[in-house]
Amino acid sequence: MPDRDEEPRWYVVHTYSGYENKVKDNLEKSIENNNMQDRILEIRIPVEDVTEIKGGKRRIVQRKIYPGYVMVKMIMTDDTWYIVRNARGVTGFIGPGSRPIPLTDEEMEYAGMNRSPVSIDIAVGEHVRVLSGPLENFTGVVEDVDTLRQKIRVVVSMFGRETPVELEYDQVLRI
Repeated sequence: MPDRDEEPRWYVVHTYSGYENKVKDNLEKSIENNNMQDRILEIRIPVEDVTEIKGGKRRIVQRKIYPGYVMVKMIMTDDTWYIVRNARGVTGFIGPGSRPIPLTDEEMEYAGMNRSPVSIDIAVGEHVRVLSGPLENFTGVVEDVDTLRQKIRVVVSMFGRETPVELEYDQVLRI
């Protein structure tokens, strides 16, 4: 059984390969059903954008950096350990025996999981121009600013229709 810890830390959970998204969904449902939102704070699957060329067409897809692993930020207690450990698709925590070991800040930085907070001077309702990506030079209106994930949802007009697009902070410029 794990030691008690009052500070939320990142733990690595091993899953069946290819079941990472299902494990994340199952954990989120278990957390909600057991009212553990204050102790199990965040679940992430580390991914990176990769450009693939198939049939002469270039497209950007997300690839899992660590297949078979899910990162969970939580306060380690007997209850949280039980919820995560017994979620469908989870084979166990990373650590010796049944004792999970939290990741250090250096390991989180190496894994690309620690993002330093970025402040942005763009608010909902402002007009922005897309600086990069497939919608470069399109303009739109900011619909949502997600500071936790550092993303902005912008509504752009494409082919006469309003289309919401999720972009990184550095992909837009306020007009």
